[in-house]
Amino acid sequence: MCLGIPGKIIEITTQEGTRMGKIDFDGVELEVCLEATPEAKLGDYVIVHAGFAISTMSESEAKETLDLLAQIESLQEESES
Repeated sequence: MCLGIPGKIIEITTQEGTRMGKIDFDGVELEVCLEATPEAKLGDYVIVHAGFAISTMSESEAKETLDLLAQIESLQEESES
C-alpha cells in the first residue's frame, strides 16, 4: 500500500533547474520535489509520496487527514498494549 502524507510548504527553491520545497510534517522538515505541482505556493499544503509532491490540498483537508492518521496510530498503539 502506498501512502501520501500532507505537509505544509515553508520554503521554495530551485536546485539545478528543479523546483524544490521544504515541507513541514508536524515539525519534521524534508526537501521535496515540487515539479508535479507547479501551482503550489508558499504556505500551501501538498500530499507527498516518495519525495514528490503529487497534489495540493486545502488546509482543512490536510488537518482532517492528519487527524485521521493520528487516530489510526493511536488505535494501533492500543492494540499492541
